[in-house]
Amino acid sequence: MFISIIIPVLNEEGSIKNLLQQLQVYRQQGHEVIVVDGGSTDKTVSISELLSDKVITSKSGRAMQMNNGASEAKHDIFWFLHADTLIPENTIDNIQQALITQEWGRFNVKLSGGNILFRLIERMINLRSCLSGVATGDQGIFVKRKIFESVNGYLNIPLMEDVALSKKLKNISAPVCLKSSLITSSRRWERNGILSTVLLMWRLRFLYWLGVSADKLVTQYK
Repeated sequence: MFISIIIPVLNEEGSIKNLLQQLQVYRQQGHEVIVVDGGSTDKTVSISELLSDKVITSKSGRAMQMNNGASEAKHDIFWFLHADTLIPENTIDNIQQALITQEWGRFNVKLSGGNILFRLIERMINLRSCLSGVATGDQGIFVKRKIFESVNGYLNIPLMEDVALSKKLKNISAPVCLKSSLITSSRRWERNGILSTVLLMWRLRFLYWLGVSADKLVTQYK
């Protein structure tokens, strides 16, 4: 059960190297790392070329970039990671074990910042995700190729592509909610304010649930 690890990037020179270095042990085991660049103007591409199996260029937009990466992947399991993610040990083993009997899943998420409010936010995100069957991109969605292709992959929308994919996948089966945590950068929360970011996320999800298009919602996402 080899895995194709697909990472969409755009100007991520400050974080992509750390993630790719963590993934080298898995490349040595035969897994594949694909970086999909959406038009970076920094050193993201040059860094990625040294530490991945493929670097693909694409129009920007995570959904399009991840779909393009999946179309170039050679293995039967896809694992989608954000560039500002750090992974714990044994993640590949956990994915392989989970997909023996299940079709897709995600990890818990931990925010990198030390503020105690982040610990509460993490728990809320992870609990909501497991109860609802909806995963975020920060949680490292993994899925069997045949299932991903059967739902036609990510919707080509500028926001909420992870929510849209989850809703399609959970119609097939509930996700595996792995308890080990991926560490994701808290830079957005720290830059825009913790409470402001929480309220923004809630508002965007609620409006999307009401049927407001992602094209309209993305204008509110800073």
